[in-house]
Amino acid sequence: MTPQTAPPDAPAVPHPLTPAEAAALVPDGARVMIGGFMGVGTPGRIVDALIERGARDLTVIANDTARPEVGIGRLIAAGCVRRAIVSHIGTNPETQRRMIAGTIDVELVPQGTLAERIRAAGAGLGGVLTPTGLGTVAEEGKRRIEVEGQDYLLELPLRADVALIAARSADHMGNLVYSLTARNFNPVMAMAAALVIAEPNEIVPVGVLPPDAIHTPGVLVDHLVRRGERVDHGHA
Repeated sequence: MTPQTAPPDAPAVPHPLTPAEAAALVPDGARVMIGGFMGVGTPGRIVDALIERGARDLTVIANDTARPEVGIGRLIAAGCVRRAIVSHIGTNPETQRRMIAGTIDVELVPQGTLAERIRAAGAGLGGVLTPTGLGTVAEEGKRRIEVEGQDYLLELPLRADVALIAARSADHMGNLVYSLTARNFNPVMAMAAALVIAEPNEIVPVGVLPPDAIHTPGVLVDHLVRRGERVDHGHA
């Protein structure tokens, strides 16, 4: 079947960016969501470009900080991150060292709660109620709400200035398809940021991606990063 082309009035993302151009859209001090799970599903070329431009004082919202040489761990090691909101740092001794030294702030959030707080922001909700963390340090500073005799913690939405996400495929309208578990946090993050930049492995003509295979619709995506040669640091 011949791939369809978009009609003249169809919305489309701007011309694909280089990684450096994408990194330039992330200002120092920005609140940035970065997809991935131990580097799998992390936009590696944008991470490299942020390091190369010397990004500083970023607040990173992510599942984890991977390892020192992988994914977000490379941003930590390069001194780009001032604060991390993540579910764990157990696999990255560099994050642990910097937290102990006081050069980086770390907010640990239970993984399911983290995903729901991001989803709440994307759905326009005022927060989510969860029993997770009741009676632990996770409850400190939070409201406890009783619903039908059950206590819950009110967890507020997590929003970002920029979301950096990775995908297997994109078309020129910005529709995205992820690969297996590399999907992880990417779809919810695409809904919770003011600016969304996607780094696909390939950009195909409109019509190549079946409508029912699309995970993130192009209306959520502001920019695509074009494919280019890069050094593999262990992310997929």
